Amino acid sequence: MKRNRPADFVAVIHISTIIKGLLAILATLLLFFAVSGLLTSLRPEYRLSSESVNTVTNQFSGKVLFSLIANENHYFNHALPGGQADTGLGKQILKASTNISLDDPRSLLGRELPGFSIFDNQILVAGKDANYTNMPYESAPPLDVLNEEREAALQNVDTIAEPDQIPSKQPSLTTEGRKVVEIYHTHNRESYLPYLKGVTNPNQAYHSKINVTKLGAQLQKDLEEKGIGASLNKTDIQGQMNKKGLTYGKSYLESRTAVKAAMAANQDIQYLIDIHRDSKRKKDTTRVINGKTYARIAFVIGGKNTNYEKNAELAGKLHKAMEKKYPGLSWGISLQKKSRQNGIYNQDLSGNALLIEIGGVDNTFEEMFLTTDAFADVFSEIYWNAQEVSKPAKTSSE
Repeated sequence: MKRNRPADFVAVIHISTIIKGLLAILATLLLFFAVSGLLTSLRPEYRLSSESVNTVTNQFSGKVLFSLIANENHYFNHALPGGQADTGLGKQILKASTNISLDDPRSLLGRELPGFSIFDNQILVAGKDANYTNMPYESAPPLDVLNEEREAALQNVDTIAEPDQIPSKQPSLTTEGRKVVEIYHTHNRESYLPYLKGVTNPNQAYHSKINVTKLGAQLQKDLEEKGIGASLNKTDIQGQMNKKGLTYGKSYLESRTAVKAAMAANQDIQYLIDIHRDSKRKKDTTRVINGKTYARIAFVIGGKNTNYEKNAELAGKLHKAMEKKYPGLSWGISLQKKSRQNGIYNQDLSGNALLIEIGGVDNTFEEMFLTTDAFADVFSEIYWNAQEVSKPAKTSSE
């Protein structure tokens, strides 16, 4: 009986190994194409989106990335606190896989408690007494409240001082007829309980006549007294949405159309200011400064918009100036970029876009008008200082 030679046996093994390797590669390629085909054939709502990828990568801080680089190039260790790399990958993996951050106790409860998501924002700059329990937020009104035919009766309206009833002051500086500020109201029917007869529920504080738009009219007058031309967009956003059958969550898309139309019609617009009112109660939205009662103001930045850093910089200047002249008036600056939030607020239309919350459901127009006066005061200082800086320096021959 003839036996196989060792060389033949080794050759058979090599051929078998090569075949297995080729089969493994072929199987991997088939799996890759199968998964790719499955992902591309899924309905859009089930596909991975750039937002999903962004949400995952946002879990990892710049410090973690820098630490990983330092592991490969120890020279970078000198730039790290303590002189050694500390990736904290355990915390980061826990955060990415469970949305639980050991540095933020809110993450332990955020998905379990109904309504807790309103605190799921980031405080960029905190004013006096500002914390995660009293962050500015807006609650969506019941559908029947949005129907103009079922509005509450009004009261105390005779105490409201209309802006055109107060004599205007002549400014020393002017924009020479140019309207450089566009004021508008995405939630234009946000109203206040002191003026709604029989209404005590903050979620029902909405009205088509007595609402936040009066603050826009007052701010327009305040700015023009400082020489800054301002236009007030009077588009009834909620009224248009009612006619179109749109839900409240589409408010910013509707106001976006109005703002873009205004910007197209007026090339002089440099600033966009969207005025809202808060849903918190009076203890959180009121401050007494030098014996006068003001409605507190808060700045909201949409973290998903491309201009959010510039918007935040402008809000930071205003907050700092306000703290200096009206200490405690500004709640601070919050950044909203979670998946459940709009996160843009039309602020991508300009690097000088602001969303401000003035007062809450319990504040009076007298208190809120004092706040618009204060806002116009600090805004005008920043505006005119910027204009002075932007002027070309005079030469010695001029």
